[in-house]
Amino acid sequence: MWSSSSNIFKEIQIPQQKHYDSLPFPSVLSPSVPSPSLSLFIDSIKTHKPFLESLLHKTGAVIFRGFPVATASEFNDVVEAFGYEEMPYIDGAAPRTQVVGRVYTANESPPEKLVPFHHEMVLHPKYPSKLFFFCEVEPESGGETPLVLSHLVHDIMKEKYPDFVGGLAEHGLTYTRLLPAETDPSAPHGRGWKSMFSTQDRKVAEERAAKNRARLEWLDDESGSDSSVKMITGPVPSFIRDEPMNRTIWFNSLYFGSVYRDDQNKLLGPITFGDGKPLPPDIVGDFINIVDEECVTIPWRRGDVMLIDNLAVLHARMPCFTPRRVLACLCKSPLCAGRDLIFVPFARKNINYQ
Repeated sequence: MWSSSSNIFKEIQIPQQKHYDSLPFPSVLSPSVPSPSLSLFIDSIKTHKPFLESLLHKTGAVIFRGFPVATASEFNDVVEAFGYEEMPYIDGAAPRTQVVGRVYTANESPPEKLVPFHHEMVLHPKYPSKLFFFCEVEPESGGETPLVLSHLVHDIMKEKYPDFVGGLAEHGLTYTRLLPAETDPSAPHGRGWKSMFSTQDRKVAEERAAKNRARLEWLDDESGSDSSVKMITGPVPSFIRDEPMNRTIWFNSLYFGSVYRDDQNKLLGPITFGDGKPLPPDIVGDFINIVDEECVTIPWRRGDVMLIDNLAVLHARMPCFTPRRVLACLCKSPLCAGRDLIFVPFARKNINYQ
């Protein structure tokens, strides 16, 4: 599919894409002119931002492939061209390091470990609306960033398990996780509480956790700062309503929390309904299978830039046993106005729940 309004951008098809309602997922854009310069790429982003945002909102994710982006600094310039407000990585659970400007490393846990499907910072009242990823070092195999449309997951689950989805809509979810005092770089969610809350003071940590709808239960009776802590978050809404697209999005951390286990959390039952009742393991297991079946997995190429609507798409990281370096940037955008997290009461007749 070609667009005369896209200037140097042409849409291409690749074998790994899926199609929903005749739209490719994800969209892939390549240059329509030979060997474009970085400055032309950046100028075209600025000039044709409405086209790019419209494409993103329709399809959920856009990959820019074949453009001359080689370094973290150049990736930073590409992100800046979109004009989105930066969202610093504060209070997130993954170990990350700032590289340059607004660019961070992606999850720094060992690359051979799977990072399960999630929306970025989904449990926080303030979450990014846009995610950028950039492949600086292309892996020989593995290390892909799988994607899945969250509204599609919602619709399948609602058709198969209406009572379960109704319970999620009515009660939300409560999450429990153990945080070490110090960051464990071997774990995808191994950030320690002192780093997460930028303090060694328990009282300050408790105050900052409360702003993120969480409470802390310390695992010893001492006043020192070296204790692990149980963090209980919620109840947190399970879905988000996208009124412009007339759809409901599966916007929670059920997949990640059900699959993820590190040394501290492997024996912990981390998620319940918001009223404290347990989740049915057979339905949760089938939900995981549904996400895995519907996802799209596209191998990275060096220089790829991926733009994801964090309010519409779940992403993950496949294990990788060869060198790989993918960088990330989190952004806010005025386009998320009217798309705030909401409880969606399943039985309330004056709400068009679908």
